[in-house]
Amino acid sequence: MSAALSVTAPAVREASLLRLLTCGSVDDGKSTLLGRMLFDSNAVLEDQLEALDRDSRKFGTHGEHRDFALLVDGLSAEREQGITIDVAYRYFSTPRRSFIVADTPGHEQYTRNMATGASTAELAIILVDARKGILPQTRRHSFIVSMVGVRHVVLAVNKMDLVGFDQGIYDGIVASYTEAVASLGFETIVPIPLCAREGDNIAERSARTPWYRGTHLLEYLETVTIGEAPDQAKRFHFPVQWVNRPNLDFRGYAGTVATGTIRVGDGVTVLPNQRHSTIARIVTADGDLAEASAGQAVTLTLADEVDVSRGDVIVHQASVMQARKGITARLLWMVDQPLRPGQSFIIKLGTVEANADVARLRHAVDIHSFQDHPADALAMNAIGVVDLTFDKAIAATVYGRDRELGSFILIDRMTNQTVALGTVQEDRPKQANDNVRGRAVLRLVGAPGSPQRRNFWASMGRKAIEAVVLFLVVAALARNLWLAVAVTVADLLLRPVADRVAAWGWQHLFAGHRPSYTGGHAD
Repeated sequence: MSAALSVTAPAVREASLLRLLTCGSVDDGKSTLLGRMLFDSNAVLEDQLEALDRDSRKFGTHGEHRDFALLVDGLSAEREQGITIDVAYRYFSTPRRSFIVADTPGHEQYTRNMATGASTAELAIILVDARKGILPQTRRHSFIVSMVGVRHVVLAVNKMDLVGFDQGIYDGIVASYTEAVASLGFETIVPIPLCAREGDNIAERSARTPWYRGTHLLEYLETVTIGEAPDQAKRFHFPVQWVNRPNLDFRGYAGTVATGTIRVGDGVTVLPNQRHSTIARIVTADGDLAEASAGQAVTLTLADEVDVSRGDVIVHQASVMQARKGITARLLWMVDQPLRPGQSFIIKLGTVEANADVARLRHAVDIHSFQDHPADALAMNAIGVVDLTFDKAIAATVYGRDRELGSFILIDRMTNQTVALGTVQEDRPKQANDNVRGRAVLRLVGAPGSPQRRNFWASMGRKAIEAVVLFLVVAALARNLWLAVAVTVADLLLRPVADRVAAWGWQHLFAGHRPSYTGGHAD
């Protein structure tokens, strides 16, 4: 086993909190694993256990055995079909750590629900059925997990009892997975052989896997350390949610600290207006604070009269964040109607909303190889990289620096449906004519795949054929190549002008014969 797959980890602080999710393909045993973890950590009360036994006889898929998936599959449709549809969040704790677990669906049509659960996770348990190996949805979920910034993965090879706890099968799956996701940038990948239904290697080492030398699942989750990004990359960011103005003598800006730490007296900048000031007070319901850190909900007051409103972002004066009218982002498209360049949406990033145009679809991602490939559109559950332009400057940063201000959703204007989630990949340098040029090109040739663009290229093809024919005819008749070139160029330049003049003349010549509909009904 390589060093990257070792299970050693330093001790963690007591009562620390770990957010994780279970994901993978259909019927890999995600809900069963989570239910078994709840049971083995003594998080299931006696009356819940009695209800589970009754439900197992009615809805269970394991005969007379307890179906631990029913502890988290709460919807009637989930119980009837034996699948997970919605994201189920469960809280439990052990003597060493507390956990918030998101049980996410495996079906491709519910990929958007899985992405929602992954958006707040720090660690992912990716399940693989030992009988089936790595499946397309396993790859898709792994890519989405990496896309939203999860850097620690447990590869849970489940249902080992159905393959006789064969070490060769286990090693083959581990090798295939680590090779498949080598480009996704995970910091740790910890493989563990499991039988979730019977509890092998969940709360204690299993005697049926003597060849496995690592820790059991709960022990690893209790001891794993999730490293924080360096302070340099996590300067203070504070999206303003509400302007607190209870009386004439107080004006504060309420919100939750996204990243970093701020202290009274620190210099700050308000984006997007680039106004500078210093922190005068940090106000809470329990009194003023000397400093505030990520996750704290506070009200800030500034030493200067600065125009600040909801959607603005207060940042440390040393922050690298900027207000941009365009970004490059990675998108997960989540609806049936394909995404095409030229479409417009509402973007919601942090506490700000703005109009967003898809200026360019750079490429899509092949979910099997994780390689980029050209694309004219993104289908449902496809992932791609796009350039977005906004109607106003908004404060955004690369997702790796700030999860809240580096991620966003796109909303359909007409239906108010969330159609995509995205992460900021890089800051695009602001160019004065960026929007003008992009819109001019779209008006001229249309969006890729649109009838306007097809007509444009068809017209260009006809003009090229006409020019070639004209050149050959003049060259044959005059027997002079330079004259043929001159006539052809003159035709290309003057024909659009002649067409416009002719159209203008015909329009005005017959203007008096057309009925007028301005000012009332036609006679």
